[in-house]
Amino acid sequence: MTRGLFVAGTDTGVGKTVVTAGLTGWLRDAGVEAHAVKPAQTGYPPDDDAAFVADACGDADAATCLERLEPPLAPRVAAEREDVDLSYDAVREGCERVLSDPAVDAGIVEGIGGLRVPLAGEREVIDLVADLGLPTVVVARSGLGTLNHTALTVEALERRGVDVAAIFLNEYEGASVAERTNPAEIERMTGVRVETVPPLDLSDPSGAIDGLRDAAGEWSPVDAIED
Repeated sequence: MTRGLFVAGTDTGVGKTVVTAGLTGWLRDAGVEAHAVKPAQTGYPPDDDAAFVADACGDADAATCLERLEPPLAPRVAAEREDVDLSYDAVREGCERVLSDPAVDAGIVEGIGGLRVPLAGEREVIDLVADLGLPTVVVARSGLGTLNHTALTVEALERRGVDVAAIFLNEYEGASVAERTNPAEIERMTGVRVETVPPLDLSDPSGAIDGLRDAAGEWSPVDAIED
């Protein structure tokens, strides 16, 4: 299987797609043929995370979505309501096909909501993370309440043998004491490197690439996929 990263979130709406777009475009700019995979997209339309990543990279072939479902619900629940046969094995195998494609140097798999979101059958998003075995980037909110959610997410991943490569606190402004102290406290609690991403101008989706690269300091996805 090829190298890559999984982008997991502490919750829905925390910025996984922005980070996925940033990582995919950053790698492609570095000469790594990166391809993003969204295993299942709910709330479609209007939500289309793979399309956002493709737009950010300026290449329709930069991202793949395996299954699109209209209800804005957990994939298993949305599939039941739509009477769609959503198979966990098919989702996992679809991800593996992209990751093992000889034309792909690195796959970036974007999760759906948080780790305990029901994916298909009796399986959850965390099962897919563990089965794919990719180093994982955790995306979390920056403000009050994120300590608990982020630490529990990292703990759950590590219990399943997943290497957590970095934590990104999204839309970081440092506007409160909680925000300003959260990065160091999360590093203390988890032992994982924390980077902060400020609010980005995404009127042009490619802003996710420069924005993430500028925010990441010395951390690099090139190093993360090679460790």
